[in-house]
Amino acid sequence: QVQLQESDPGLVKPSQTLSLTCTVSGDSVTAGYYDWTWIRQPPGKGLEWIGRINYGGTTYYSPSLKSRTSISRDTFKNQFTLQLTSVTPEDTAVYYCARVVRSSDAFDAWGQGTMVTISS
Repeated sequence: QVQLQESDPGLVKPSQTLSLTCTVSGDSVTAGYYDWTWIRQPPGKGLEWIGRINYGGTTYYSPSLKSRTSISRDTFKNQFTLQLTSVTPEDTAVYYCARVVRSSDAFDAWGQGTMVTISS
């Protein structure tokens, strides 16, 4: 059974770069049936899709975050990483990594989420 675990970024200050890693077990980030994605949920708001990386390493980003977002992967460690630059308090949210079934775009496995607070 696949499991995903987000890293804890610790304290992130405004203007810094947020870096999060999702460690995958029970599946491979190079498996052809799935993509791997990041989503966030600000306090009191709905889910917001950030971006995804496919089995071949191609990335796709939300237009609203594209200029500040980078998603990469480490196939040896079976991890994928989110970097969000120039963060502000509006980037405060619970950040989730998830697996995407390519044939349906369904998110079928989620990490538990990690709370990220942007504060000076």
